[in-house]
Amino acid sequence: MNPFFIAAAIIGLLTCLGHVTYGSKQYLLPILSSDLTPAVKAVLHCIFHFVSVFLVLSCMVLAACGVDVIANMQGFGLVLFVALNFGIFAIWQLFFAFNSEIRLSFWHLFQWTPFASISILSLMGIYF
Repeated sequence: MNPFFIAAAIIGLLTCLGHVTYGSKQYLLPILSSDLTPAVKAVLHCIFHFVSVFLVLSCMVLAACGVDVIANMQGFGLVLFVALNFGIFAIWQLFFAFNSEIRLSFWHLFQWTPFASISILSLMGIYF
C-alpha cells in the first residue's frame, strides 16, 4: 500500500467533484448560455467532459496503484504519466495567473494548487 498514491487519489477525487459541481456551475453553464457560436459551445462542452474523464481515470489509476492492484513495474509508468500531466497543468495555470490581468489571479485561478499537490504526492509515491 502506498499512502502517497492514496492521498493523491483522494485529492484527485475532490478535484473531480469540484470540477463537476462548481466547475459546471461557474464555467460550463455560462459558456453554454453565452453568445458563442453553437460549434464553439459544443467543442468547449466536449473539452469540459474530456477533463472530467481524465480526472476520473487519473483517480482510478492512483487508487489502484495505491492499494497495489497494479504491479509496481506497470504502475510506475502510469503514475509518472499522471504526475507529469498534473505538474504541467499546475505550471501552465501559474503561468496564466502571473500573466493575467485578473485581480487576485491566484484566487480565481486556484486550480494549480490541487494539480501541484497531486503531482508532488504522486512523484513522492514513486520515489519513496
